[in-house]
Amino acid sequence: MKRIALYLMVLLYVAAGVIHFTTPGFYLNIMPDWLPTHQLLLNLSGIAEIILGLLLLPRQTRPLAAWLIIIMLVVFLLLIHIPMTLDYWQNNTPGLWLTIARIPLQFLLIWWAWQYTRHRATGHPALK
Repeated sequence: MKRIALYLMVLLYVAAGVIHFTTPGFYLNIMPDWLPTHQLLLNLSGIAEIILGLLLLPRQTRPLAAWLIIIMLVVFLLLIHIPMTLDYWQNNTPGLWLTIARIPLQFLLIWWAWQYTRHRATGHPALK
């Protein structure tokens, strides 16, 4: 089951990264105005998601990839998801419930990635 979850996680991040390039408008619309160079940041985050997703596959790079995914998710949470939710709340914008739902989802994704940060007591990576 943990192996299937790993492959699903890989697919999730690689697909999300690809979507940055195939449907950039979605991501550009949710980027805060105060962030500079939206297109560059969009491209970099898409590349990061693809690379980190693929780095989950080899046992040797899995813990590092998982920690970097956690850092990425925390940055997204603090810079995009929470400010967007507050903005929707203050402006009574339709879709507020979606922005609220994304916050616990971020914590779930962080927990999921954390499952692959540890090595077993034998010194081997978390998945064999």
